[in-house]
Amino acid sequence: MKLVFAIAAVAALSGCASVMNDSTHPMKIETLTPDGKAICGAECKLGNDYGSITVKSGDTAQVRRSSKDMDITCVSSNQADAKGRAISRANSGMFGNIILGGGIGAIIDHNKGTAYTYPTWVQLIFGQTRIFDRTDEKDGMPLAGRQPEAAAPSAAK
Repeated sequence: MKLVFAIAAVAALSGCASVMNDSTHPMKIETLTPDGKAICGAECKLGNDYGSITVKSGDTAQVRRSSKDMDITCVSSNQADAKGRAISRANSGMFGNIILGGGIGAIIDHNKGTAYTYPTWVQLIFGQTRIFDRTDEKDGMPLAGRQPEAAAPSAAK
């Protein structure tokens, strides 16, 4: 009887992020010129290991959650491409699985991607590549991102 109860308890606790989070979440995409002027309507392609979607800048897209980062490219006439990478970070559902002992649920949610979230509002800049990490987000504010670090010079031989 105790074994049946233990199995039922583990089953109830597993998949916490799957219960708490949908497989998608909203991400607002904005594009700016290098001098900060907003350009709406640029064609933006967002893609991760689950596929890609297209959205116009200025709009909000429902993006598929994943443990993998998301690449973003926006194009507009008379502008150099705006590129970005949205970093995937574990969300509270993953931590809930770990804290409540739902190791099986953590594995399931990791594999399904529901334990992860991307930034919710990003601003890409034409002619630049930016990195967007949701740990830098401030509530209600767009994330300007940062430029990728330059590759380290190789050691002299």
